Amino acid sequence: MGDETRHLIGLLLGTEDDWPTAFEAIVRRMGQVSGPGGEHAFDVERVTIEPFSLRQPARHDLVIDRLAYWYYHPREWLKKVALMDDVYLLNSPYTFQSMEKHAAYCAMIRLGLKVPETVLVPYKHPLDNSKYAYTAARYNRRFDLDAIADQLGYPLFMKPFDGGGWRGVSMVRDREALNAAYDASGEMLMHLQAAVQGYDVFARSLSIGAETMVMRFDASRPMHARYTVDHSFLGPDTGNEVVTIGRTVNAFFRWEFNSCETLVRGDDVFPIDYANACPDVALTSLHYYFPWAMKALVRWSVYCAVTGRRARIFTDIDPWFAIADREDLSYAEKLAAYRRLADDDFESERYAEFCATRMPGFDELVLGYVESPEFDTLIVDTVRSTFPPHEHDEFIAHYRGLLGAWAKDERTRLSAAAS
Repeated sequence: MGDETRHLIGLLLGTEDDWPTAFEAIVRRMGQVSGPGGEHAFDVERVTIEPFSLRQPARHDLVIDRLAYWYYHPREWLKKVALMDDVYLLNSPYTFQSMEKHAAYCAMIRLGLKVPETVLVPYKHPLDNSKYAYTAARYNRRFDLDAIADQLGYPLFMKPFDGGGWRGVSMVRDREALNAAYDASGEMLMHLQAAVQGYDVFARSLSIGAETMVMRFDASRPMHARYTVDHSFLGPDTGNEVVTIGRTVNAFFRWEFNSCETLVRGDDVFPIDYANACPDVALTSLHYYFPWAMKALVRWSVYCAVTGRRARIFTDIDPWFAIADREDLSYAEKLAAYRRLADDDFESERYAEFCATRMPGFDELVLGYVESPEFDTLIVDTVRSTFPPHEHDEFIAHYRGLLGAWAKDERTRLSAAAS
């Protein structure tokens, strides 16, 4: 038997406590994993924010970042440990900082994806800096906002170019609403984007490493009811296209923990939002799909650490654009070529083999955790910290029912696979 290698996984967190608690519990129950050099064991710690020397050695092998897109000090720490210490990061802070929603739209338009028509308009109010004000007064050209909107067609969306968890997003149905939304945008830089009218379904795909879960989504409902448990709301070809678009985005930008929103109308798939530095993995919103997300997050973290997968900080656009520029390929053929690039980038075949041979029994382990009193306590604690007291009993029963349904379905799946 070889020596034991210990790996430290860091969780860089904001306000969330539900999924980190589940992640820690699953890793603790998992124990050792066989790999190169013998057995590999894992510790998990929540990363604290403190002064750091640029020459200070890193202790972590891998960090799951949920904070640095919004909080600049840990972002600079992530850049440091990625450049100097080869710490594996599920999302590159370089591409998330520089690409934002705007450049992500541009890149996917360049690849030929069906991104709705989008226009970037100048600030309503220049930033609070004398240089900005001087430049705006001298060089900003007058423009007709109403004419731009008329060209796009109503309804349309006005939203910040860099995203922000529904911050500042408005659905605009007429000129009065358009000008009110623009006036309210203040110092936010805004996109105007054509709406996809008459769409059949809203799909949100959550990707973690080489795995993707496509879920039926309704952004108009309360957060706890936005995801519907529906295993057949997309046909096989459309479902494959949705997965391919999500993985294309992620492989292109070196993102490994991201969600992609798409609208499906007939045979057309329109990606509308796919640069999410902190994709939703809350128990109270994912509910039925929460165990899958935890499994994928643990599996991918373990795979990267045990195999010594090297993170590539910067994106290489040339192979993607070489496909995009080929006039002899149809849209479907380009998507298939993008999918091959993405699967190669995520080492999909090697990853599947690793999970099957190095982590046998992992699905059963997570099922046991979800059916345990420990997980039930997590449900209760999460509901009590999320909802007002008069709704506690209702939502505890609600989530127990949804997670119980997942456990029943998972037990049936595992039994069928074993027979």
